[in-house]
Amino acid sequence: MSFVIEESVLRRRIGGKTVQRGQLEQLLLVGQQRNVEIQVMPLDREDHAGLSGPFTLMETSDNRRVGYVEVQNVSRLHTERKLVRELEAQYGIIRAQALTPRESLAFVEKLLGEL
Repeated sequence: MSFVIEESVLRRRIGGKTVQRGQLEQLLLVGQQRNVEIQVMPLDREDHAGLSGPFTLMETSDNRRVGYVEVQNVSRLHTERKLVRELEAQYGIIRAQALTPRESLAFVEKLLGEL
């Protein structure tokens, strides 16, 4: 599994400091698993391929790939191969623009130290 998370989401203290600390600690635990890659998109990126909003890419047990987009109470499941490939290409660019998984875990540890 692979995730790219905006730095602003990690810094937002919804629920207070204690909740934020628990969330960051959980990210570190999950991010150290061999089948998980967590990347952080830093705030100092002036522009990146994910600015149009979040999306999820999934592969079903029968190897079909789908994309899911949800914005402002509107959700859509994309199954058309062309649209899914476009989302996959966009995700590849997002990953290239974000911190590496190792840099991202170090960044989360740094945020924990600031609490």
